[in-house]
Amino acid sequence: MSSDLPLAGQVIAPLGAVEPPHDGTDASARPVYPAERRVLGLAASTWPGILAPLAIGILMLAGWEAVVRIREIPPYILPGPLLVAQTLVADWPTLAGSLLVTLRITLAALVAAVTVGVALAILFTQSKWLEKSLFPYAVILQVTPVVAIAPLIIIWVNDVTLSLLVCAWIVAFFPVLSNTILGLNSADHNLVTLFQLYRAGRWQTLRHLRLPAALPYFLGGLKISGGLALIGAVVAEFVAGTGGSASGLAYRILESGYQLRIPRMFAALFLISASGIAIFVLTSWIAHLLLRRWHESAVRREL
Repeated sequence: MSSDLPLAGQVIAPLGAVEPPHDGTDASARPVYPAERRVLGLAASTWPGILAPLAIGILMLAGWEAVVRIREIPPYILPGPLLVAQTLVADWPTLAGSLLVTLRITLAALVAAVTVGVALAILFTQSKWLEKSLFPYAVILQVTPVVAIAPLIIIWVNDVTLSLLVCAWIVAFFPVLSNTILGLNSADHNLVTLFQLYRAGRWQTLRHLRLPAALPYFLGGLKISGGLALIGAVVAEFVAGTGGSASGLAYRILESGYQLRIPRMFAALFLISASGIAIFVLTSWIAHLLLRRWHESAVRREL
């Protein structure tokens, strides 16, 4: 029987683990890093990043309310934050329905941008001829102002919801495409050569090497595209709303402007901003979950 086999009860180190050196020192004498203190379920180091922006926001709102009250600015010119909050509560049934319309278009456009962008990025990296042929048109699509072509899209598509989705997709599509292409092409050349030496197929290399290498780049593009999808949806709603054929938050802003209901306009603006923040937080959380165990941008550094 080989002496290399482990004895009964012997602990086997997992593959890739590095055993500590057997230098004769007592393991209890080695430094032990204490676990970070947690407050309300969050690490103590994360609270300054939450409380500092929150404190600044509260001070800005307090200053805004003070200026409005001291200078007695009429609500139809600049409403105070308290009046905006009261309007948000009073008009919530109407604004909530418009919020759902805008979010539905935004999320649908983001899903379409991710699906088409990742698929085209994979095709482009597998065929340089295809990339050189089609990528310039993606650039043209990106640099064309959506506000200029939105009326044409609304006329051609002849369906308000679908036309808004197309406009939002146009804005959100390019960051996913360009970042994913950059990530797929950023795989370590030495590892690519190693895969070739082991006669790995093109799709094996893509699955086991290029896609993991592209994941951080794709997630960076996803964060950008999330906000751009919301912007594209709102811009398209403005164009469609001028014809009275929309019910999203942008249409509520136009409606409030025509009726001089400025507090309601600010309430709709607040919902748009809050939606953008929520999308960014959600995409950042997804990126953290996918990268926290292996990528340098998310792995916690031990002191």
